[in-house]
Amino acid sequence: MSFSAVSSSENRASTLWIVLLTAASTATTFVLACATPFPALAALAAVHMRRRDSIVMMLLAWLASQLVGFCFLDYPRTATTFAWGIALAMAAVAAALGASTAFSRMKFRSTGGRLTLAYGAAFVAFKAVILLWALGLGGLESVTDPMITARQLVRDGAILIGLFALYRGLVALGVPAAQPRLAAA
Repeated sequence: MSFSAVSSSENRASTLWIVLLTAASTATTFVLACATPFPALAALAAVHMRRRDSIVMMLLAWLASQLVGFCFLDYPRTATTFAWGIALAMAAVAAALGASTAFSRMKFRSTGGRLTLAYGAAFVAFKAVILLWALGLGGLESVTDPMITARQLVRDGAILIGLFALYRGLVALGVPAAQPRLAAA
């Protein structure tokens, strides 16, 4: 098989996983009424996808969550709501970059250790961006509330476990794995 055939096959697999994980996150957005699990997606992507693909997936998941919110969950069409939408897009990308950066520096060999560290970095990056936006847009009380943060951490962690099980299950059924990434990348 030539390099271009391998590259094309790997790109198709990565595209497939971007679509599958975006669809899964969209389902959680419907179920949780707007709570897209960006840190969970970022951690899974950091371990299984190229950085560029993880950013594309985060932006598509963000776009899907916005469409769900405005088309089905009746988000108010106000300047503040649109500004929070921008904040979420930036936080989603920050989560992907945080998870990817942590992944590239980690020494763990186990997938569980990699996912845990990537998830922690993604969660911190995501919350940091949201905190900065809350300073200007309001909502600082809920962003800094330890109980809300703990619930989000646990909820997104549980979703990460579910997404990882989905990923592993589909790969076991024959769906090609996403473009692999190396820990030193």
